[in-house]
Amino acid sequence: MVLLRLMFEFAKTGLFSVGGGLATLPFLYEISDKTGWFSHADIADMIAVSESTPGAIGINMSTYAGFTTSGILGGVLASLALAFPSVVIILIIAKFLEKYRQNKLVDGAFYGLRAASIAMISAAGINVAKVALINLSAYQLTGNLMDLFNIKAIILGILIFIGQKKLKWSPVIFIALSAVVGILLKF
Repeated sequence: MVLLRLMFEFAKTGLFSVGGGLATLPFLYEISDKTGWFSHADIADMIAVSESTPGAIGINMSTYAGFTTSGILGGVLASLALAFPSVVIILIIAKFLEKYRQNKLVDGAFYGLRAASIAMISAAGINVAKVALINLSAYQLTGNLMDLFNIKAIILGILIFIGQKKLKWSPVIFIALSAVVGILLKF
């Protein structure tokens, strides 16, 4: 039953996560909350692993989540389930898009989908930032405001952001540098 539920959840994610791999994040948070298969902190790990491995981030995250939930078979089935709706939709769209691309309804639908994609990716980014940069449990224990924030992670994030904007290096370099710094600082 877990494998069927896994396939259903990731097929649903694949069907409705318009905007690419990061648009799967709100669905992963929902799956986490509903099933308990993985935590929000695990999702932050999924992002790190998915960003640092070759391939599409959505597929990488579904593979990671499926593997975490049900081993190799879970990883394979979650990945296939995530990709299946997209493949079907792309085939349908490719068939009809050229004929209807100038249609105002089609143009309006794409306009709305772009806005929805930005909103979903932004919401997911805020959730990841909360997990990576804020330590509510430490703050609740001490009441010290400085314990609320993971200062080292905030500084590293700012430096990586500035470095990426100014240096224009490959994201792989920044991911590798972040991993090395994380090891050295023992986050």
